[in-house]
Amino acid sequence: MTIEHTAEILREGLAFGEAPRWHDGRLYYSDFYRHGVYSMAPDGTDEQLVVEVPGQPSGLGWMPDGSLLIVSMTDHQVLRLGTDGELTVHADITEHCGYWANDLVVAADGTAYVGNFGFDLDAFLAEHGVEGVLTPPGPPTTNLVVLSPTGDLLQVVDDMAFPNGSVITPDGTTLIVGETMRMRLTAFDIASDGTLSGRRTFAQLELVPVDGICLDADGQVWVANALASEALRVAEGGEITGRVATSQTCFACMLGGDEGTTLYAMTAPSSDHTIVGAGDRLARIEAAVVGTEGAGRP
Repeated sequence: MTIEHTAEILREGLAFGEAPRWHDGRLYYSDFYRHGVYSMAPDGTDEQLVVEVPGQPSGLGWMPDGSLLIVSMTDHQVLRLGTDGELTVHADITEHCGYWANDLVVAADGTAYVGNFGFDLDAFLAEHGVEGVLTPPGPPTTNLVVLSPTGDLLQVVDDMAFPNGSVITPDGTTLIVGETMRMRLTAFDIASDGTLSGRRTFAQLELVPVDGICLDADGQVWVANALASEALRVAEGGEITGRVATSQTCFACMLGGDEGTTLYAMTAPSSDHTIVGAGDRLARIEAAVVGTEGAGRP
């Protein structure tokens, strides 16, 4: 049985919100085309600029010392915002990126798992349409990059089809990555040194290009459906057990709020940069209370 929810709009006026994270009682998020990381109160008020990122911010994650890692997309860097407010380069992953760097998740020890597009998504869709994703050979694959807590390269995992939203289970032993272009959630075992092995399918979905994801305390994954106005709760094996309907296409989601049971959804009319990057500020943050609290990382 699929439990249905409907989100309410909490905040409007974003350009394109991504990488929502619940941290210290506030929702943090990136806005691609306002070129900044922001935070807001649980009810959508009191938006504050955390830091400007000219290279277009995406994935966010906190290090053990309280500093914040930020993916800078267009220059393929992972930045580190220190607790003193200084912004430095944590790592440059240019040689491992097929196109823009994108989302990341940071483990409790500071190991970071960073994805990238692998190709120019907007150009590919303009030429081939969604059908081009489904027709072999499809778009190019790319790498998932594993960085040590000091920003050194630990591992490069190849043949990833647009590695996107990622979560780490509460025990720190499993990484789940959304492969957008394979419409699946892929799991890995995490070794004590942070490296990955045991690649396997956690859930294969049908016509759901997985974007941002988050994990709940039942071990199920909330998935932003980048082709529809919804986020889906997915059990291992692929059963859809919950759905949050949103007002426009959902590109990322995060569990948070005072009880940990509010699903925050980042929505927009499109992901095409020629539309959402044009200055109209049509993106939103929406929310619905669901039955199970968030767990793991981010």
